[in-house]
Amino acid sequence: MRIRKALVAATAFALALTGCGGSGGSSSSSADAGKDARTTVKLGVVGTVYEDLWKPATQKLESEGIDVKFVQFADYTTPNNALNSGEIDLNGFQHETFFENDIKQNNYKITNIGYTFIVPLNLYSEKIKSVDELKDGDTVAIPDDPTNGGRALRVLQSAGILNLKPEASDLPTVADIASFNKQVEIKELKANIIASSLPDVTAGIVNDAFALDFGLGSDKVIYEDTTLDDRRYWNIVAASTSDLEDPAKVETYRKVIKAFQTDETNELFQTEFDSHFVKAGWDEDLLAGK
Repeated sequence: MRIRKALVAATAFALALTGCGGSGGSSSSSADAGKDARTTVKLGVVGTVYEDLWKPATQKLESEGIDVKFVQFADYTTPNNALNSGEIDLNGFQHETFFENDIKQNNYKITNIGYTFIVPLNLYSEKIKSVDELKDGDTVAIPDDPTNGGRALRVLQSAGILNLKPEASDLPTVADIASFNKQVEIKELKANIIASSLPDVTAGIVNDAFALDFGLGSDKVIYEDTTLDDRRYWNIVAASTSDLEDPAKVETYRKVIKAFQTDETNELFQTEFDSHFVKAGWDEDLLAGK
C-alpha cells in the first residue's frame, strides 16, 4: 500500500538522531545557454516520503526547465548545516520553531522562503474515548525531543489537561507546567514508539505520520490538534540568505514554492495521505519584494 510504504519512510526519518547522508555539490546550475537551458535545484530532505509529497511540484517544474534533485539526509541535524555551507540550494524538512532554534544555536545564515504543510499532533488512546474520561493518576505520553515535546504540551494545554507558565518559550518542557487540571503523569518517550506504547499508557500524543504507519484510526483520537493555524509548526522551505541577493535564484526559488503550493499537491495530501499532511501558509508570499 503506497500510503503505508511512504509513512514507513516517514517514521524512519522523523526523529533519527545519528548519521547523515547526502552528497555535496554546487548550487543551482544551468545548462548551456539557449532555449533548452535547464536549472538544477538541490533540495535537501529527510526521508523518501518527501519525494512523494513533492511529485506534483517536480513534474510541473520539469516542464518549466527546472530539475529538482533530492538530497537525502538521515537526521535533522545536518540539512541546515549543508544549506548554510552551500552543499544544497534549498531544504524542506522542518517546522518554523525547529528552524528558528537551529539558527539561534548555530548562527546559520539561512532564510525561510515559503510554507508547505503541517502534520497534526493528536491525542490518541486505546483505553478511553474522550479527555473527560482521564482521571487522576492516569499516564499521558508525549515525545521526549524538545520541538515535538514542546508542541505536545501546548496540545495538552488546549485540551484542558494542564496549564503552562505564561513565560514558557516556544519550546516548553515539563518544567514549564504550572498546574494540572487533571492530575496525570506525563511520560516522555521517543516519538516513534508512542503509538506502539498506547496499551501501556492511558493516552499519548502521536504525530499523525506515525499514527498512520501504526494503523491508528480517527476512532482512537480523543482530542484533535488545534495548533494547525499556529505558524510555529508549519513546515518550511529554506534557502541560503546570500542566494536571495541573486535575482535569478530568487525567481527560480519562487517557481519552486509556487509549484508546490497547488491544488494538485493538496489533492495528493487528501487522497494518497488521507489528510495526514495539511497545507499551511500557502497564502503568504515570503519572497515578495526580493
